[in-house]
Amino acid sequence: MSLMHVLQFPEDIEGLRTHAKPVENIDGELQTILDNMLDTMYQHKGVGLASTQVGIPYRFFVMDTSEDSDSPIIMINPEIIETAGDLEWEEGCLSIPGIYEKTKRHEHVLVRALDREGNEFEMEATDLAGVCIQHEYDHLNGDLFIDQLSRLKQNRIRKQIQKMRKEAERG
Repeated sequence: MSLMHVLQFPEDIEGLRTHAKPVENIDGELQTILDNMLDTMYQHKGVGLASTQVGIPYRFFVMDTSEDSDSPIIMINPEIIETAGDLEWEEGCLSIPGIYEKTKRHEHVLVRALDREGNEFEMEATDLAGVCIQHEYDHLNGDLFIDQLSRLKQNRIRKQIQKMRKEAERG
């Protein structure tokens, strides 16, 4: 497997704002991409990774919210078909490393998707899994979790990112 480049905010904002198109063909090439996305997600210690985060404009994402990172879930052409309740959750994102902010999400989601073989399934999720589904689903629509924050917080995050990158360059 090979690791993929994860688009970064704010430099790659155009790619991160991509509205993904439905997958029409599930084949060996897509399955290789899915495996590479899982490897990339695990390498970066993430719990989810959307196709648009690696520059692929089609509707799919990978996730694994298990404690041992040994239960990958693949969702192709996902649709959130039901939501209930509200909660606040501190979120982060592989495209915005080192930044964590409280966001508002639905407490419960029901999603319908295709698995890696093209079989339709439904999944109910709450807590981290539910938040992860909503987060990755947003990516497929060109949205980032920081879009829910005030302009003031968004500007503060941009400054934090610039500062972290300058510090990293200095070593």
